[in-house]
Amino acid sequence: MQGFGLHISRGRTKILRGLDFTVETGRITGLLGPSGSGKTTLMRAIVGAQKVSEGSLRVLGRPAGERTLRHAIGYMAQAPGVYTDISVEANVRYFAAVYGLGRADAAAAIAAVGLEPFARRRTADLSGGQLSRVSLACALVSHPKLLVLDEPTVGLDPVLRADLWERFAAMAQAGTTLLVSSHVMEEASHCSSLLLLRNGQLLARLTPAELAERGGSTDLEQAFLSIIRTAESGPEPDPAAKAKET
Repeated sequence: MQGFGLHISRGRTKILRGLDFTVETGRITGLLGPSGSGKTTLMRAIVGAQKVSEGSLRVLGRPAGERTLRHAIGYMAQAPGVYTDISVEANVRYFAAVYGLGRADAAAAIAAVGLEPFARRRTADLSGGQLSRVSLACALVSHPKLLVLDEPTVGLDPVLRADLWERFAAMAQAGTTLLVSSHVMEEASHCSSLLLLRNGQLLARLTPAELAERGGSTDLEQAFLSIIRTAESGPEPDPAAKAKET
């Protein structure tokens, strides 16, 4: 996946400003940044739900939003996109049917997120963490080449978060490309590479180790804050240029 000079605006408001980035195939890429930095807008553009104002965005070698990409991308939004008046199994089977798939594919997706004991339970009776897993199963059922997850671990307890990241790692090892957004910096350590967003701009593309080194801290949240402060303060003045001025 590649973006070049990517701009997205809503009316007169600029949401994303000139993003250039690459997401590696078969890896977990973390899209990190505070709320309002443009993470969700970028993800919506990748899955074809948001119009690009300027620049280019190619997904799996094709322009974002192209009809042929629909079955190749799985998307899990922040809000659970499931029907609460039917069972877990019925939800996942519905999404399987949309892709022309059957009961076995739905069962495999439910098993992949550890919800087999709750397959017949109505989703309205599930916990918040279990409901998030139903949404994930619906995104997985089409066997996507690219899985886009918008803050999938928000509100989950540490045990559930750890379990999901283990599952994400297994998917990447099997060849799935994952783009996972979060505003929790500690989750950066689970990713192969990171895209750091701030106010609609891409501050850096680096690995967790490079983030720690560049930010001068093994605490990734402090490292990210250091990068933000550096970016906001601007480049150091050139002593030679200042001498010429005087």
